[in-house]
Amino acid sequence: MGIIHNASFGRNDVTIEKTETIFKGFLQIERVSLRHRLFDQMGSSPQLTREIVHRKQAAGVLLYDDQQQKFALIEQFRIGAIQDPISPWQLEVIAGILDGDETAEDCIRREAVEESGCQVDRLKHLFSFYPSAGACDEVFHLYSAATHLPQQGGVFGVVTEGENIKLHLIDYEDLDLLLDSQRLCNAPVIMALQWLKQHLFTLDRL
Repeated sequence: MGIIHNASFGRNDVTIEKTETIFKGFLQIERVSLRHRLFDQMGSSPQLTREIVHRKQAAGVLLYDDQQQKFALIEQFRIGAIQDPISPWQLEVIAGILDGDETAEDCIRREAVEESGCQVDRLKHLFSFYPSAGACDEVFHLYSAATHLPQQGGVFGVVTEGENIKLHLIDYEDLDLLLDSQRLCNAPVIMALQWLKQHLFTLDRL
């Protein structure tokens, strides 16, 4: 049980010796020189140099409608997937970057309207996680929300921000087919749909 609740080391076991900003734009990149403790050894590591991408926290939500037996995903172009063998247009949960002092839940409510036209009231927190802790300090807060989905999808997004987002409404009965396909290529959507599968299993047992 210890491995579940207690980390082996903490922040005080890392010594940062030098930090240098090497790029500052929409993202900020720093080069960090550091030493850290080692497992099963005395002392610290030799000096290591790592680059870290600083990115604001983000939040996303899976919208679902038990009455209609549907859930919502969005599809949009992503530069990081430009070399994807299937498509740079990725299927995702509704999501966005926290703006200023905005909370994750406020961010989700704003993004839900912008990307789907849906109002969201109650939110269920699923996970908060690092999408790519090997290089980036972004934290992603993932939620689900039961809501009343529209009868059909559409195209949404804030045009002035370069958004062109297609809303898909997917039947619950197609969930397993989607999970087995090669169209899900990012962690939040896979995690959210795995949660939805558990949710549907609970409904079936009631």
